[in-house]
Amino acid sequence: MKKVIAILLMALATGISSMTLTAAGKTDIYNPDGTYKFAERDTCDLFLDVYNPTGPGVDALGNRKPTIIFVFGGGFIAGQRNDPYYSKWFRAMNENGYRVVSIDYRLGLKGAGKVGIGQVNELEHAIDIAVEDLFSATVFLIDNAESLGIDPDNLVISGSSAGAITVLQADYELSNRTAICSVLPEGFRYAGVMSFAGAIFSRKGAIDYNGGASPTLLMHGTEDRLVPYSQIRFFNLGFFGSDKIAGRLHKYGCSYNILRFTGHGHEVSGSMYETVDYQRAFIEENIMKGIPRIIDATITDPAIPSGEGMSQSRQDLYGK
Repeated sequence: MKKVIAILLMALATGISSMTLTAAGKTDIYNPDGTYKFAERDTCDLFLDVYNPTGPGVDALGNRKPTIIFVFGGGFIAGQRNDPYYSKWFRAMNENGYRVVSIDYRLGLKGAGKVGIGQVNELEHAIDIAVEDLFSATVFLIDNAESLGIDPDNLVISGSSAGAITVLQADYELSNRTAICSVLPEGFRYAGVMSFAGAIFSRKGAIDYNGGASPTLLMHGTEDRLVPYSQIRFFNLGFFGSDKIAGRLHKYGCSYNILRFTGHGHEVSGSMYETVDYQRAFIEENIMKGIPRIIDATITDPAIPSGEGMSQSRQDLYGK
């Protein structure tokens, strides 16, 4: 039992994401069009950066393209909204006509000591406060939609690694209308979700989408040893990765795409730029046109970085 829970904890505390590990040397500076404070917490103020589209903001049919809220990775320990690593992807999405909003959130495990068996509550809390901050950023965008040029009914959430955990958890909480969702307008749902190597934490066993789910794009390496591709579970305590999430979305009749990158590990969490075409197809078809496409694809893509030289396992990160 202790061994299983320890593995779960190490998976939850994904440590330093591939973003942080590979950002060194990348100097593509891409400045936002505006920076805004969206929340004040006891420990810090939280800001968001807005990157306005440079390409057409509507498609050929006149459908308005959504705003994409991005949540960075870093294992709830590290990371920042304006890391130069993300600049190339921000620019690509802007050129395709999408506004990107990159947000802060509190790093619930920053400064934490050794991750151990007694820290399930701390890890769960780190996820919860990240979701809480995402919801606060969402409320700010809704309240200031007109001045920012944002359609408040057309917000897509996306995230990498810990950020992917955050956005998947957020939509899961919204589906089940848990107490944490009370800050959002009644009946609010995101237009879509894009997850780059994420998972959902549950104390109630298999995840349920009692209120349905937003159209969801899941991208995950089948060999990911940081954030589980499948699941880590002990009785009702579990951490459910993209493979299991897709199965539950299918059961509940939800609109989803899952792209299973064979032979790849956690580096998929940092491959937003290399997979823009997949993202664009999902947004245009499943979200903008509202077509409930279900795609379950196994992909071998040489464009995805191999991950050589990156930390790919819990042992690499934590020495055990």
